[in-house]
Amino acid sequence: QVQLVESGGGLVQAGGSLSVSCAASGRTFSRYAMAWFRQLPGKEREFVAAITWLGFSTYYADSVKGRFTISRDNAKNTVFLQMNSLKPEDTAVYYCAARQGVVTTTSNDYDYWGQGTQVTVST
Repeated sequence: QVQLVESGGGLVQAGGSLSVSCAASGRTFSRYAMAWFRQLPGKEREFVAAITWLGFSTYYADSVKGRFTISRDNAKNTVFLQMNSLKPEDTAVYYCAARQGVVTTTSNDYDYWGQGTQVTVST
């Protein structure tokens, strides 16, 4: 069982930066692939970024590639999403998710979810 708690969301102007974090409970955090998804009201959850359990490989949605960076610190049971050059269309609730096994970009493949943190990018 893994419990996830996001933090670090907020309001930022377009072009600015923001970092969100996800703290995980559980002694086997390092065995989980981790991902970030985002969701707007009335829309499906959208893949943003993912990282393998040792952090050797990362994956990004085309819309955020080159602007966002996912990383993890297994000693601290934490995964991070650094967001630079933010755009108004990045506004959403950001969720972290965990699954045992390989990374996927499909939300239904993930077993554990945080409560979400709001990121708002103003013009």
